[in-house]
Amino acid sequence: MGYKKRIPAAMVDFNFNINLLFPQEISSVRNDLIPSGFQGGSGNAAVVRRQVATVLDVLGEQSARAQGLKNPITSGNKMLNAEDQAAYILVDRFGNNGMGSVVGLLKVGRKKLFLLDEVGKHNEMVPQCVLDFYVVENRQRSGCGKRLFEFMLRSEAVDPRYLAVDRPSPKLIAFLQKHYGLVRTIPQINNYVIFSGFFKNQPQVESPLAPKKARIYMGKLQFV
Repeated sequence: MGYKKRIPAAMVDFNFNINLLFPQEISSVRNDLIPSGFQGGSGNAAVVRRQVATVLDVLGEQSARAQGLKNPITSGNKMLNAEDQAAYILVDRFGNNGMGSVVGLLKVGRKKLFLLDEVGKHNEMVPQCVLDFYVVENRQRSGCGKRLFEFMLRSEAVDPRYLAVDRPSPKLIAFLQKHYGLVRTIPQINNYVIFSGFFKNQPQVESPLAPKKARIYMGKLQFV
């Protein structure tokens, strides 16, 4: 199984039927690598997983290249071994002679992070994070990214201001500012970016590792 890319920056075409694999314009994939709404039955699950892994591998490579990263953030293997993550795949159902083309990827998931609030206080939290976001170049600024992002927000039931964004590109920063009014950031000591309002009425998330608060005791950092 492989893929073919017709011209640089064009939609990504594969040698298998994308419309059968992803039955909706936007489908979610979790660590079972079976797209949401897939109706193909369990008999060909292994084939489906291989095809989905191929799509994630290719999109991950394209995203990394566009962001200037040495290694992809997204791959089939990484998704298979991830907990509490989802990859949302946007397709053009009319592309590739009716077999469908892949247009975009948005991967999110909860991560345990140590985040600084506006006064520099450490907080251990498990927020919803934007981990990877990519729309093929010739479909950017055409509403595809907004549709993909809005679908994710509804599916994950999350407010944009409560998102932590991993290493956002300048394009993603501009996207969040334009569509969601997220402008002022709260400086962090890690690669994540959070915005003003992140800590205000932040929903509590049940986690096996309950978030703890940081304090300095006898010159040492403790979490209580």
